[in-house]
Amino acid sequence: MSDAARDPGEARAEIILQNPNGYPEAGARRLRPWLACLVATLASAYRSLGVRFASDREVRRANHGFRAKDETTDVLSFPGDDGEHLGDILISVPVARRQAAAAGHSAERELKVLLLHGVLHCLGHDHETDQGEMDRLERRLRRTFIPEEQNA
Repeated sequence: MSDAARDPGEARAEIILQNPNGYPEAGARRLRPWLACLVATLASAYRSLGVRFASDREVRRANHGFRAKDETTDVLSFPGDDGEHLGDILISVPVARRQAAAAGHSAERELKVLLLHGVLHCLGHDHETDQGEMDRLERRLRRTFIPEEQNA
């Protein structure tokens, strides 16, 4: 992570993390400081962000209710609408675990990938309509905020 992203003098948004199922890889102690730096760097004008780490069933229900897609997905983003709340992100931890295993990295790293993706959507980026702009930005930001893991 860049030194600019770690500036302790920057105003910090309130980061609300919910992990009702107690997924160990979604521990607030490790993810909140990282996410606070990400939000301070990319969205410093916003005062809050909500994240919920959920089951496949919960994410499938939300995906059906909000997008009329009766399937689970990895991450759903709900941009804020008041100019202060960046938005809310819903992540399926079981999907993140499966994607991490397929990619050969940790579930915690995959959660960071999904959090970054969700934050970009909350900022208004849309990879389905922007001719690859969000994908390019996300790849660049991954190099800064989610460095490759070192194999033990």
